[in-house]
Amino acid sequence: MMDLPPPLCPDDEIFREKVQKKKTWKQEILLSFQIVGVVYGQLSTAPLYVFGTMDAKALASEEVVYELFSFIFWTLTIISLLKYASIVLKADDKGEGGTFALYSLLCRNAKVGLLPSDRSANQIMNCEGRTPSKIRARRVIEKSKICHYLLLFLALFGSCMAIGDAVLTPALSVFSASTGVQRSLSDIIADMYPSSRRARESDTVSNALHRYVTVPAACAILVGLFMLQNCGTRKIGFMFAPIISAWLLFIGVVGIYNIFHWDVKIIYKISPVYVFKFIRNFNYHRWKLLGSIILCVGGSEAMFADLGHFSKKSIKITFICLIYPILVLCYAGQAAYISRNLGARDFNHFSQSMPRHYCKHVFIILSPLASAVGSQATITASFSIIKQCLALNCFPRVKVIHTSKTIHGQIYIPDVNWLLMILSLTVTISFRDMVKIGYAAGLAIICGMLVTTSLMSLIISLCWEKNLSVSACFLLCFGFVEAVYLSACLLQIHKGAWYLLVLLTITMTIMLSWHYGTVKKYEFDMQNKVSTEWLVDVSPGLGIARVPGIGFIYTDIVAGIPAFFSHFITNLPAFHQVLIMVSFKSMPVPYVSEGERYLIGRIGPKDYKIYRCIVRYGYCDHIRDTGDFEEHIIRSIGEFISIEERDIESVDAANATNERMIVVGNSSTTHGHNNALVPLDADEGPAVNNESQISPVPDTECTSKKKRKKVRFMLPVNSPKIMQPCVRKELLDLIDARESGSAYFLGQSHLVVRDGSNFLKRFLIMVYRFSEKNCREPPVALKIPHAALVEVGMVCTI
Repeated sequence: MMDLPPPLCPDDEIFREKVQKKKTWKQEILLSFQIVGVVYGQLSTAPLYVFGTMDAKALASEEVVYELFSFIFWTLTIISLLKYASIVLKADDKGEGGTFALYSLLCRNAKVGLLPSDRSANQIMNCEGRTPSKIRARRVIEKSKICHYLLLFLALFGSCMAIGDAVLTPALSVFSASTGVQRSLSDIIADMYPSSRRARESDTVSNALHRYVTVPAACAILVGLFMLQNCGTRKIGFMFAPIISAWLLFIGVVGIYNIFHWDVKIIYKISPVYVFKFIRNFNYHRWKLLGSIILCVGGSEAMFADLGHFSKKSIKITFICLIYPILVLCYAGQAAYISRNLGARDFNHFSQSMPRHYCKHVFIILSPLASAVGSQATITASFSIIKQCLALNCFPRVKVIHTSKTIHGQIYIPDVNWLLMILSLTVTISFRDMVKIGYAAGLAIICGMLVTTSLMSLIISLCWEKNLSVSACFLLCFGFVEAVYLSACLLQIHKGAWYLLVLLTITMTIMLSWHYGTVKKYEFDMQNKVSTEWLVDVSPGLGIARVPGIGFIYTDIVAGIPAFFSHFITNLPAFHQVLIMVSFKSMPVPYVSEGERYLIGRIGPKDYKIYRCIVRYGYCDHIRDTGDFEEHIIRSIGEFISIEERDIESVDAANATNERMIVVGNSSTTHGHNNALVPLDADEGPAVNNESQISPVPDTECTSKKKRKKVRFMLPVNSPKIMQPCVRKELLDLIDARESGSAYFLGQSHLVVRDGSNFLKRFLIMVYRFSEKNCREPPVALKIPHAALVEVGMVCTI
């Protein structure tokens, strides 16, 4: 007789929890490994150019080198470790980070939103709202329109700085590595010549390598880096993590060697006494050196911006346990080498601190690879921030590709990727100078940090509801440190930082014009919309005919009839058997759950069969795909019809014209018997009730040209028992309309400026129209088939 397994006991549950925890820790370790190659590449490769971008003449004595090393140590500690790893990472927006994540938190916790999507934010789940607070600062900010515009400007400004960093950091990192390789090769080749000819031949070889190798090699690495982006964050993480891990091990070992070989007492120089000595002897030349020191924390902002790609715990653990201590050892070793080799040739470049007979060959191989990886953090961060700008209508439409099914934040934007590549190549070829590129990159880094500091101080007060003194302390402490670095970077505007200002002007103009044009379109639609009474009372006199099928009308307004549709049926008095007004509304949250996503209502009497569907989504959601998006809408409307009839308050509302919205979503995630509509091929059974009016369709209908199969619906088998006749009839009409086909109506609004408008208004509308013509079209973004698309043109005079 076989032994039966013992019954389930509480110990089994404890075992399952332990297994789940073990899986979680395994996932965290795996993410920590990927993070090394994606998030911390820029921080890890910063030693290539921090000391190298400093003026060698300013490094006049050992004391100056010690003071600069102390500054680097405390900058890493205060900004990267204390500010970002300890404080800013706690301000995530449901796992999402970046400038717009902070802005969306402020929009939810204080009425400061200026975007059209923010006007429907009161429809979001109750758990997102907060009880009214008595905080005086919140009341002041909510009432001040200037504060609203200032906060939006800060969010856009921070996003522009992230894009600028994604352009400059790849160029700086790769070019510095190529320069280091060129110097190492020059030294190796020069060693082959006799001592009498070594100096002359070394200069000749160095000039030839700099002219014919440095820039072409940097450009080739940049092209390869940006071509790899379509592989996705996960694959890139696994490809790049071993490279950065080897690089970190290498610079850590070299740093320890230099410490013990050149100056073992360098570790004691981290004392803040040397910082005060630097400040006490402060002058113009030392002030300019701060513009290079800030490069050591480049990539700290990416720790927060890349939060959607990974987890908070893995980012923090990797930085504290691995990145931070290795960087301190690396900078200490380089400072020890510089302090003992002042006046030597290129003594302040990282490549020269390599032990000649041990590490130069390894450096030549590793540094170009590590420099390419070092740019990954800023590129990935720019993708995340641009996607957030897209969802909040602050950036022209571009294609967003989700590269992971499990981690929604891992994305790739082809158009932005190639644009960043072109701009990075332009910087590399035009400047051909690591110092000038470093000045521009330093300005981008510190400006982005200042924006985060400003928004974080408001988060502490308005969202975390801490005392104003805590918020002011955060702003003053970190803001003062960053303002000092900003002043040093501004001194170098004429030496390369001007390029960032040009890039900022272009990107900010595009973002502001797109936001301005979107708002004006929305206001025009709101002012010219037609009431639902017009459709019910006036349309019968037009002799409107109803044709079989479903008409999807895409509009930005959530009440009334859009002007372009009233214009259409006035000139062509016919519309479909079932009409569905579809509106997309972005919420100031990362994700909206399936159960809270669809808001369904009815327009006019039941006999008209006109419905409204408001699709709510977060700035990290990806739902505009009609492959199954249309299916979700049909099933949600079926659920609405069933729920509405069961609601006692709506029994007598058959002839009402007021819209009543109901949140639905259960049918989009389950296939149980309680659903109003079920797919024809669902597990509930292949048999179809004869009353459902569905005729079988042969398999040959789906040709090879079609990429996706159209989902067909049926009523549940036990529908006569659970449904009232009127509900059943309306659902059958919906199924019949679905079988007849679908058409999609889009309004094409063309903005025209009134005569006499000021130059700024004309300029913004001109940029908006140019961006609109050169970005992705709405039918492409919504994946609407062209054969079923009906576009209705409207002229919007503003």
